[in-house]
Amino acid sequence: MRSKLCLALLLTVALLGLPGAAVADQQWKTNNAIWRLRDICTTQAQKAYPDYTPESNAKREKALNACLRQSNLPVEGSSAPAPAPTPQK
Repeated sequence: MRSKLCLALLLTVALLGLPGAAVADQQWKTNNAIWRLRDICTTQAQKAYPDYTPESNAKREKALNACLRQSNLPVEGSSAPAPAPTPQK
């Protein structure tokens, strides 16, 4: 009798935890996609301006920020908040 009660309690707890796991999984996927886009932008900027001179560093930063803006991602070092998503109608 006790084992059935424990099993029922365990199944109830497991089922209650499923919606939270789905939300966490979606957040992980979203964050992973954002980091992937940021990595692509960083790699492109590094390939375009590989030198470590002050001029190349400035151009690389400008290229990185332009790529981030095109991807609708927040620009590094910007004090402005990220653009708000447009509401869907």
